[in-house]
Amino acid sequence: MSPGMPELTLDLINEAANFLRGRIRRTPLEPSPTLSTKLGAPVWLKVESLQVTGSFKIRGAFFRLSRLTNPERQNGIVTCSAGNHGKACAYAGRELGVRVTIHVPSTVDDAKYRGMLALGAEVKVSKFPSYDETEDLAQEEARKSGRPFISAFDDADVMAGNGGTLAMEIIEDLPQVTDFIVPVGGGGMGAGIAFYTKTKNTAARFIACQHEVAPGLKVSFERGRAATRLPSGETLAGGIEGGIGEQTFEILRTRVDRIALVNDAQICAAFRWMLDEHQYLIEPTAAAAIAACLEGEVGALSGPAVVVISGRNVAGATIRKIVCT
Repeated sequence: MSPGMPELTLDLINEAANFLRGRIRRTPLEPSPTLSTKLGAPVWLKVESLQVTGSFKIRGAFFRLSRLTNPERQNGIVTCSAGNHGKACAYAGRELGVRVTIHVPSTVDDAKYRGMLALGAEVKVSKFPSYDETEDLAQEEARKSGRPFISAFDDADVMAGNGGTLAMEIIEDLPQVTDFIVPVGGGGMGAGIAFYTKTKNTAARFIACQHEVAPGLKVSFERGRAATRLPSGETLAGGIEGGIGEQTFEILRTRVDRIALVNDAQICAAFRWMLDEHQYLIEPTAAAAIAACLEGEVGALSGPAVVVISGRNVAGATIRKIVCT
């Protein structure tokens, strides 16, 4: 961690869990018989797509905004998002009375864009299709306006909420779980889950699922340092597009057991599979973890596994494109 940066700790995760209790949903664990048969071990789905705002991102955003100072609350915050973090910040800002400005890529999903507006946020659509370049604009506005920039992932409070509290719930509900199958983009959820689970059980396994066009975690391992920026790639799974955080990679670099890569065709097939098998509408980013299971990319499981279904926010046009092709 950089000097002066708050660190992710079990105490911080416990604090996040205490704050979020009663403010968000405790989402269910649902068994998946078909995946269990295919992977040769019991498999459950952690259905965060049923979460408030439609994704796990409410956990980290709500907790992070709750820790703003009084002057910061009065001035408001700036953030960048592919959609779900922005929607979560908008919701948390409305609940806490904080003005929220969100920069989004030009490729933002329409459902996520409309959701942010409906919750009262100011939303600025970038001329850039990529997350990384859009984040530059958001950070520049934050500097000029003197408002804090709230990272969607590279922040200890966000990691504690997004991944830490999620892992805590999973282990409380399924103490025998050994393997965690998680979509990873910037790494906020992944780092929180990996930190908590590996601290509680050193034998736990963490499997990171990424898109092959922009696998920030994989590239980071190859370079030996965080790949915080990557060339933009064409994908329906915008939530896992772009680079990884420096802080999140520092946590993940010693806690990742396997990286599973998938492509858009496999993600679309997994999207349709979830409708057929579990009757859940999920977003393409969430389907990446299912795709990794269906394609055998997660490898041999060491025991009972949980697949995190990260969100459901997806535009009607995207749904029709996936289902009708």
